[in-house]
Amino acid sequence: MPDAVIVSAVRTPIGTAFKGTLADTSALELAQVTLEEAVRRSGLDKNAFDDVVLAESGWGGGDIARHAAVAAGMTSVPGQAVNRHCAGSLTAVGNAAANIRAGMDSAVLAGGVQSTSTGPLMRWRIPGTVDQFEENWMSPSHPDRSDAPNRDMSISVGWSTAVEAHLTREQLDAWAFRSHQRAITAIDAGVFADEVLAVKALQKDGSLIDFAVDEHPRRTTTMEKLASLKVIHPEIEGFSITAGNASGINDAAAVLALTSDELARSEGLTPLATVRAWTALGVDPARMGMAAVEVIPRLLARAGVAQSDVALWEINEAFASVPVAACTLLDIDEEVVNVHGSGCSLGHPIAASGARMITTLVHELRRRGGGIGVATMCAGGGQSGGVLIEV
Repeated sequence: MPDAVIVSAVRTPIGTAFKGTLADTSALELAQVTLEEAVRRSGLDKNAFDDVVLAESGWGGGDIARHAAVAAGMTSVPGQAVNRHCAGSLTAVGNAAANIRAGMDSAVLAGGVQSTSTGPLMRWRIPGTVDQFEENWMSPSHPDRSDAPNRDMSISVGWSTAVEAHLTREQLDAWAFRSHQRAITAIDAGVFADEVLAVKALQKDGSLIDFAVDEHPRRTTTMEKLASLKVIHPEIEGFSITAGNASGINDAAAVLALTSDELARSEGLTPLATVRAWTALGVDPARMGMAAVEVIPRLLARAGVAQSDVALWEINEAFASVPVAACTLLDIDEEVVNVHGSGCSLGHPIAASGARMITTLVHELRRRGGGIGVATMCAGGGQSGGVLIEV
């Protein structure tokens, strides 16, 4: 059985949605340029790939993967859209690795793209009516409940996780503060230079500017500023979730090129990492954030890897409570989790976040001389995804 190896991993800088540099760059454009760069860095001919698998979320239900393939001149390569909400691009990478391990494909481009800024607004006819519509409708991730509102993740993810893991507001703010510090330190040190593709970003005046640096981390954030923020639900006693210890709303794309180890050898390619395992699971939607914690033992068991063998972790900061809960409940060393920031600082471009996390793991593990990396995250509807790689 062939191994699935990563031969390139690239992402765009992460923009702040609506008011940031990528606010007028569509998901179609972000996907195309990132796809083209992943192909270029792979060393393979663009038509050598068997498929393009891209996660998308809240972008109208099309097939951005196929659109990007055609726009990139890869007309013989099909494209598949994946949606597991936040965990979509982890699933895309897992699906690509599965097809390669099965011997069905030899080379696949996988990742995700999110343009919250340019996502379409949908209109839904209310069943049982002729002309009554709900404007700005979103497909619900799960049946709505008071303990798990499907449009308020501050309760379904952030607060429910903090309550179950017995976390304080101070713990959440401290994690968010460190996330910003780590991201700024990484940016200033040029850590992301190997993984980030500078893009031409359209501006409101019609000009194009070079966008090369993640813009969401805040240099001026302090513990005092975070502590001063009002909680999102003051009517709930003890509520600890604020805009400061929640993830950003963002735009970005990330794509990885995966091949069989056999193809990599025959083409003289240098594998950057091997995809060892992938999985997903579901929990009650009221425990949505805990899905990112509970998926970890399952993922490690599938890989046959001990938790102590993991060198680096990426546990998405949908809310700071999620990685804090993982570290607290599973006794994971905080020093090796989200070492260059995550959702609270870099941002959370939903469908792209998983591929961004794997991309960062690949490049950081290589800088450190190798090792095992794990990426996990919760996702809408009460589910999660996880991928384990080895450099």
